[in-house]
Amino acid sequence: MTYRELAPPTGLLPVVACLWEHDVPPGREQRIIPDGCVDLVRLDGELVVVGADTGPVLSWSGATPSDRISGIRLRPGAAGAVLGLPASEVRDQRVPLAVVWPDVGPALADALSTADPAGRLDLLARAVLRRTAERDGLVAAAARRLGVPGSRISGVAQELGVSERHLHRRTVDAVGYGPKTLGRVARLRRLIGLSTGRAPSPLAERAAAAGYASQAHMSDEVRRLTGLTPVRFLEDAVLTAA
Repeated sequence: MTYRELAPPTGLLPVVACLWEHDVPPGREQRIIPDGCVDLVRLDGELVVVGADTGPVLSWSGATPSDRISGIRLRPGAAGAVLGLPASEVRDQRVPLAVVWPDVGPALADALSTADPAGRLDLLARAVLRRTAERDGLVAAAARRLGVPGSRISGVAQELGVSERHLHRRTVDAVGYGPKTLGRVARLRRLIGLSTGRAPSPLAERAAAAGYASQAHMSDEVRRLTGLTPVRFLEDAVLTAA
């Protein structure tokens, strides 16, 4: 399985995390876990919006090799503006882009069908650039703060000068789900980062460093987000990163 990320064009840096390509061998299971992002993906010949996931998504590649999957990953807080609708409307869904962007989706899908892999990424990037969207600055700031171990939603809202209700509404619109889920995803991403080094510390230490209150807290959240025990999930994460 090969996966690579490319830096977005300069004009897209505020709203796009990366462009990416993925070649999956036939008959291979993929486990996709939440990352707080929304992607535009050419998948099985169709251009789809992959909404922010709240749990694991399992998919199988076909029995024969398929075209390379190409995608563009939006930064947390940018999805609502880029899509032109509340990101919660595509949460946990794969929605044809033609439904979300009826004015350009069909034509873009046709153009992608005849382009080579590099051309597909360029077409996707240009389509997002034409949206002239701006990331929700409040949500972007909240996402950074929620990524700090020990952060609390009440404290983040107070720091940003808004009520918890207002922060929740803005986050749901811009990301697809609320600050609580975004915080859980941030802890999981930290745990992965702490577990893919050359000599990771004991699991209990990694749990504390990632911001979990206890190993039981870690186990509950990891199972909820990945469908696996922490030990099994992190073993897979290490193998993937190797």
